[in-house]
Amino acid sequence: MPGAATADAPSLPPLGTVRAECRGLARAAFRLDSAALQEQLDAFVRRHGVITAWEELMMPALHAIGRTWESGDRYIEVEHLLAWQVSTALRNARFLLGPAPAPGGDGSVLLACVPGEQHTLPLEAAAAALPRVGRPVRMLGAAVPAEALITAVRRTGPAAVLLWAQTRSLADTPLATHLMRTKWGPKGARQKPTLHLAGPGWRGTAIEGAAHPQGLREAVALLAPAPRR
Repeated sequence: MPGAATADAPSLPPLGTVRAECRGLARAAFRLDSAALQEQLDAFVRRHGVITAWEELMMPALHAIGRTWESGDRYIEVEHLLAWQVSTALRNARFLLGPAPAPGGDGSVLLACVPGEQHTLPLEAAAAALPRVGRPVRMLGAAVPAEALITAVRRTGPAAVLLWAQTRSLADTPLATHLMRTKWGPKGARQKPTLHLAGPGWRGTAIEGAAHPQGLREAVALLAPAPRR
């Protein structure tokens, strides 16, 4: 039965100016208390929604714990446990928040990581947040091969593609350029998706016509369906 692991628990890392709930979440993570983590995450999502939960609770705690092991300390297991519970809370959002609005009617968003990219949590946050504004999603997840992504665009005809790259070494400029030129649909009525390059790996990359959302809130605002008249 999952519970708290209190023996040899490390001290809390510096968190800076954060919400009290973030400190509570970090303490539960360092105790390896999965039940407390899930309870706190679910309660915060239910009370504040996905975007605020991601920006003010999940990301600050993940970043603080990530800095702890990157600086030479141990406790990678703490980050892995927290990341799993964050992922679970994001997937639970549709149950925690109730029915989402009806889809906007002008297509879905295809979510994918560039080839080789394993960091999916930001895309999982987008997958949880976008349906709340009436935008359906298709999540392809981590390390999507280029040909598979191009095929998925042609098969599903999305309104937009959100492509995540965590590091500059993985940001695939040729793939992004190709996606900007990819069209789908019958001859004479072919369309192409808008491309949104998200994540720090795309900084300094200029792809004509592509958007560069700075964070989840901006991505959701850019990708939300246009209001119906």
